[in-house]
Amino acid sequence: MNTPVASEAARRRIADLAEGAGIRTVHMLAWRDLDDDEAGGSEVHAHNIASIWVQSGLEVTHRTSAASGRPAETERDGYRVVRRGGRHLVFPRAAVAEAVHRYGRADAVVEIWNGMPFGSPVWRRGPRVVWLHHIHGPMWGMTLPGPVARAGVFLEETIGPRLYRNQPIVTLSRSSEEELLELGFPAGNVQVITPGVDPAYSPGGPKSPTPLAMAVGRLVPVKDFPRLVRIWAQVLEEVPSAELVIVGEGYERAVIESEVARLGIEGSVRLPGRLSDAELLDLYRRSWLATSASVREGWGMTLTEAAACGTPAVATDIAGHADAVARDRSGLLANADGDLAAAMVAVLSDAELRARLEAGALERAAELTWEQSAVANFEVLAADAVRRNRRGRV
Repeated sequence: MNTPVASEAARRRIADLAEGAGIRTVHMLAWRDLDDDEAGGSEVHAHNIASIWVQSGLEVTHRTSAASGRPAETERDGYRVVRRGGRHLVFPRAAVAEAVHRYGRADAVVEIWNGMPFGSPVWRRGPRVVWLHHIHGPMWGMTLPGPVARAGVFLEETIGPRLYRNQPIVTLSRSSEEELLELGFPAGNVQVITPGVDPAYSPGGPKSPTPLAMAVGRLVPVKDFPRLVRIWAQVLEEVPSAELVIVGEGYERAVIESEVARLGIEGSVRLPGRLSDAELLDLYRRSWLATSASVREGWGMTLTEAAACGTPAVATDIAGHADAVARDRSGLLANADGDLAAAMVAVLSDAELRARLEAGALERAAELTWEQSAVANFEVLAADAVRRNRRGRV
């Protein structure tokens, strides 16, 4: 993945905001970082924005949990990464470290809320913002035992809106914003800032000579790849020459492979694991469509990466996807298995429809830049700093 390079105008804008707000150092608190084996769209989002912020003269520290085979501290593209604590202990450990300034005093804090919050309103009085990409809902029950899952839902959907009622919150899509407002997060505190698309994702080369679909993501329950495999079996009834490539690794790999074998479609589904950046780009460009059967998403970054390569999407009609995909312009959305299969068959079989969606995909991707996202996110953080400074003087 290429690190985005901001224009002089964007760097100057952030630098001016930082000077006016009195922000020099920013600490980001997250569950994982980009080098974690389970890194996904949230980690790409944090990395790209941190990279642009340091290009603008800020000092950024990214505090996450320990990652297997990775050093406890390192530097990536100009910002510091600190990895300490396990998957659960990272939350209290990071909060205590911030409270005692173990990694230096932060002028501002970004809390990346990925299911479990760091509780910044409890221990942080200075400038801060929360990035809450989506509500996890059914995801809790997919990965945790019943009582723990219910506790997670209660924390996220009942305690969270109350604890963070005075906290600026940034989410990625209008559909995710609607979910947050329904839970009781104050409308005036929630802002939507879309992510960008790496300029490296672009059209190039010919499409596959035979129908080719792709899906990218961690092989975990929330992505629901076994369901996607079952849907693909229906597609093959109409387009028998089609192939599906599922890119990624995760603990559900054996489950997915078992479903492929049960349906007898081993020759039409490939799971190559992780791909290099060059290999992934080539697959995006050659594919006829990108697909996702995910249950929950804050956005749908792989779908907009594919769109930038001129590849339309067919995906579940959920919060996040509903904004990443311009409905009927850059892709098709549906919920029922049969409707998703029919949409895939239509794109793979109808050259005129596919050409129209390919053009719409390129248009949609062109609307999204990491530079815009980095500037807009810092505007929220700077505004909170100015507001708190004014209130402190009063």
